[in-house]
Amino acid sequence: MYERITTKDIVALNQLFDKGTVVNVGSLEFAVSQANQQKGWLRQLAIMVRAILVDHVFEEGNKRTAFAFITGTLEAQGLVYNRDVVSRCIVNVLKKNVTNITDIERSIKDAIRE
Repeated sequence: MYERITTKDIVALNQLFDKGTVVNVGSLEFAVSQANQQKGWLRQLAIMVRAILVDHVFEEGNKRTAFAFITGTLEAQGLVYNRDVVSRCIVNVLKKNVTNITDIERSIKDAIRE
């Protein structure tokens, strides 16, 4: 089961760390639209993480917003995860400019403890 994402929710999440200034509105709106068409929460999460990190949708706080979005989603799913692996996932996406959604899903899955 997954929840519908709104642009307003993502901006509010960024406002926990910065002003919530969106610098790439088109990317954020497209990602929200695509994510909400997905049947699985992990695919939905990966689409949003890609937009936040790769497309740099906010003026500031993209990494912190992505971290909070990943950890919040994993917690909402009732999953136990490794925060350090989530951090490495974010660094990996940025350093290697990972744009493939399946690769991002795999990276997020690596943080989940069995």
